[in-house]
Amino acid sequence: MTQRAAGFVPPTYPYDRLNDFRASAAEFDGGAIDCSIGTPFDAPPDAVIAALSTSGAERGYPPSIGSKEYREAATGWLRREFGVSVDVDREIAACIGTKEFVASTPNYLRLRHPDRDTVLYPAVSYPSYEMGAILAGCRAVAVPVDENWCIDLSAIDPADAARAMCLWINTPGNPAGGLDDLAAAAAWGRANDVLVLSDECYIEFTWDGPGRTILSEGTEGVVAVHSLSKRSNLAGARAGFYAGDADVVDYLREVRKHGGCIVPGPVQAAAATAWGDQTHVTELRETYRERLEIGIELFARLGVEASMPQGGFYLWVAAPDGDAWALTKLLAERAGVVVSPGEFYGDQSAGHVRLAVVQPTELLQLAVDRLT
Repeated sequence: MTQRAAGFVPPTYPYDRLNDFRASAAEFDGGAIDCSIGTPFDAPPDAVIAALSTSGAERGYPPSIGSKEYREAATGWLRREFGVSVDVDREIAACIGTKEFVASTPNYLRLRHPDRDTVLYPAVSYPSYEMGAILAGCRAVAVPVDENWCIDLSAIDPADAARAMCLWINTPGNPAGGLDDLAAAAAWGRANDVLVLSDECYIEFTWDGPGRTILSEGTEGVVAVHSLSKRSNLAGARAGFYAGDADVVDYLREVRKHGGCIVPGPVQAAAATAWGDQTHVTELRETYRERLEIGIELFARLGVEASMPQGGFYLWVAAPDGDAWALTKLLAERAGVVVSPGEFYGDQSAGHVRLAVVQPTELLQLAVDRLT
């Protein structure tokens, strides 16, 4: 007989709760159109796939911090696209996609700061910020967001700030597409001696002005996190990087080596190629903009108002009468579309749904046509 542990029991993975809606949507001719998860469906650039398959890097152990080529490609991208410079030898390192980094970093910081036990994160956000704190045995404290879905730094209790190891921000935000004031976040962190971790994986899908990074405020007390999953359709390859405060990056680089956190060698070669090419990102931006407009039309056919986000490739839509599960059911049964109820992203967002416009354009148009 297996003994059941009396401690932590992992919660049901949120998206597994949508299986019944997927079954309803699958009854349509053409099947379900699953827009519940931000999984890219478009192809990565041919040159990236070529680099992945011809690097010869699968034979040995690649460097945990990322090869010099990997780090130089990432720093070059930051410099070209956003006008910021980081030291390739001291202020940047590879990570195995960004979800792994988000979920594991509180544990590493807790080891370094045993006198602090709190992770601050946006009240409307991707679940991994909270889960990373829980897995580290820390206090997870949600920070309210304002009417524009931006984090409200003034709402942070000074007692929580005094116990905080870090503050997570996410710009453009998932799920609501808000754009936080990064200068204010960096200033708050420095004033309160709290590390600010800025998840910027949707930076190149910023629709309201240019993309912005917290690294524009300098690297002291901040770390930015970036990923190839969205910009290059490489979610399955698991490649990203973190960059910023040299002392923090050095600590994380060393502790992550001991944990075996290594981006596979062939993936590192492919990633270097991807960071070096901007043409495919420019084309993808236009594709997502078109799909967002189709998604807005989809909701309009149901009599529900939707509008362009400030950033990201999600539509964040208020449900009629605040009943997100009813709107989720309606979309599945009438259009064959699966979306995510807002409660997946925090109590403050329970009256909304999120639609990810990652499915092929023709499928999104098919969903609109089903409502004609």
